[in-house]
Order: sequence, then C-alpha cells, then structure tokens
Amino acid sequence: MFSKRIIFAFLFIFIFLSAIALITNMPQKKNIRVYNAIMPYFPYKIQKEFGGLDIVDKRTGKDLDIANEKVFLAFDNLLKKWGKSHLKLENNTLLVLDDNGKIVKKIELKNEKEKKWVETFFFSK
Repeated sequence: MFSKRIIFAFLFIFIFLSAIALITNMPQKKNIRVYNAIMPYFPYKIQKEFGGLDIVDKRTGKDLDIANEKVFLAFDNLLKKWGKSHLKLENNTLLVLDDNGKIVKKIELKNEKEKKWVETFFFSK
C-alpha cells in the first residue's frame, strides 16, 4: 500500500518545513553584556504563560497576545523601536534615556564589537 519512499518523502518534507520555520523565526544575535545592561530600562518583558510565551508591558501589566512562534521577533522589533527613541550613542558611551529624554544610565562600551552591535541593532535602517 504505502512504500517506504513515500514515508521517507513525508518525513523529509516535515523536517525541511520545520527547519525553515525555525530559521525564519530566530531572533537576531545580541551582545549579552550590553543587552543585559539595557533590559532593566526596557518597558516590556517576556513572560511564560499557560499557553506558551507572551510579551507583557511592565508599566501596565497588560500582555500583547502575540502568537508563540512570533514572540521573539516581536520582542526584538519592540526593542529596536524603543531603542531608536530611548538610546543615544556618543563615542563609546551608550546613553539610556527616559520618556522625557533625561539620561537614566550611561553604559560604557568596552570594545568596537559592542559599539558595532549597538549601531547595527538599534540604529541601522
């Protein structure tokens, strides 16, 4: 009835489509030291819920109801959008600003790799 070739073909197609879905929904690479220094000031967080993961606004406690497979991409997009208005790069210092534009934190970038990550992640078009 079913040959082994058909079973292997379905298995290959399933693995191929799973790999494509995984690759397309991967978040960008981050510089861990700078990323962790910024996160306390970012107004969103990823929270584990009964149905998976969700993004929660720290200010209001309201969740954004994003599909599980898109949570990390949406979180990256929110971080980039927030960073364009709340981060400022001056030489080797990253300034974290509040909603009023006042400096909340100064992060000293230790090397060119950190500076390049900030420029490409937050300030590239």
